[in-house]
Amino acid sequence: MAKIESELIRRWLNGWTVARSLPEAEPVGSGGDGLRSECGQPGREVEVFALRADEDPESLARLAAAVAAARQTTWLTVPTLRPGAVEAVVSAAGLELLRRSEWFMTTDLTEHPQLAPAAPYEREVRTEGPVTVVSLHALAGEVAARGAIAVVGADAVADRIETNPAHRRRGLGRAMMSALAEAAVAQGARTGLLIASEEGQRLYSSLGWHHAADVLIARGPAVPLSR
Repeated sequence: MAKIESELIRRWLNGWTVARSLPEAEPVGSGGDGLRSECGQPGREVEVFALRADEDPESLARLAAAVAAARQTTWLTVPTLRPGAVEAVVSAAGLELLRRSEWFMTTDLTEHPQLAPAAPYEREVRTEGPVTVVSLHALAGEVAARGAIAVVGADAVADRIETNPAHRRRGLGRAMMSALAEAAVAQGARTGLLIASEEGQRLYSSLGWHHAADVLIARGPAVPLSR
């Protein structure tokens, strides 16, 4: 059966929690069903990541049931090569499926294209421990684009890649990813991992990132409508 390897998901999650200064994720469910992260964001207090959804649909059903019974808003994130089957399981548990396309993507960072930002934009790179934050500044000092990457061993997880709407279509996303890749390789990373929004998928694909799986996100418990 085609599946995304659970170890790859673990590796991404390790870097993601480091990038966001979150506590280490903890196991949830029986038999390595998933990992639980305390996000602490309004409307996203907890996030559960399914590890074995494709190889063991029952493991996903157990996680979905636990999320449905949670006392605080909890997200269930599911990397999968079988999105239709996953959607059926989470819907049966009564979870709200967030209707957006996200991809789990990987790349060899040592072969990443290197592209500098065009004038008048200037690049600022700050590294603190395993996390590097890159900012691209416009002539007046305004932050036109920003992103981060966290290095854990030979992996680097890119996170929160954003371009100010007023500065889009100027190659800043490509320059941003180039700078992040360069910084990660300098720290010993080789493999890049990220979860791409629908807006970012074309950008990352053009830079050599590969689609490894779809990512479905559901939310629970259901909030009753006010009367």
